[in-house]
Amino acid sequence: MVVYALIALIAGVVCGRLAGDFPVFEFLLAHSEMVLNFLMFSVGVSIGFQKGVFAKIRQYHIKALIIPALVIVGSFAGGLIGCAVTGYPLAEGTAIASCMGWYSLGGITIEQLSGGMYGGIAFLSNLMREILSFFLIPLLIKWLNAASCIAAAGATSEDTTLPMMMKYTTEEYVVLSVINGALCSAAVPVMITLCYQIFG
Repeated sequence: MVVYALIALIAGVVCGRLAGDFPVFEFLLAHSEMVLNFLMFSVGVSIGFQKGVFAKIRQYHIKALIIPALVIVGSFAGGLIGCAVTGYPLAEGTAIASCMGWYSLGGITIEQLSGGMYGGIAFLSNLMREILSFFLIPLLIKWLNAASCIAAAGATSEDTTLPMMMKYTTEEYVVLSVINGALCSAAVPVMITLCYQIFG
């Protein structure tokens, strides 16, 4: 997935440079909101396919919600700290951090709201979160616990980093990882909107 994401990024840069010569690229740029809506629809379908998620939430009760709630709060708080260190505007900084590793949605949404520079930062920083998760999960399970592995992965804990969860954690935490990823993914567009409403 990381390799595919990097290939997509490079291909996007090339397409952007050629946009003036190819009408299809101009069409996609002019209809980026449609692309974003399709992306959100596909996420909804993905969550809907996870038939056991809602049953497991009922089974685990509040325990299933603690990790995603803390991931959301922690990511937002990290954005505030990042803004203080880098001097980024609060709306953009907290929104970027609130993507929780979902670089594709974060990049296109924040690009629409704040321009290409912040969209690129959102894409790259959240891609880095996913890449770092692959390396950190074995260390976190050794030094801390399985919940910290899920927290590091953020929204990616239901898909791209799930194999690492399966390798290094127990079946119970694999289930909690899927729940966390689904709930964090659902929360990303809400959090981005809230960040801009609060600080914009």
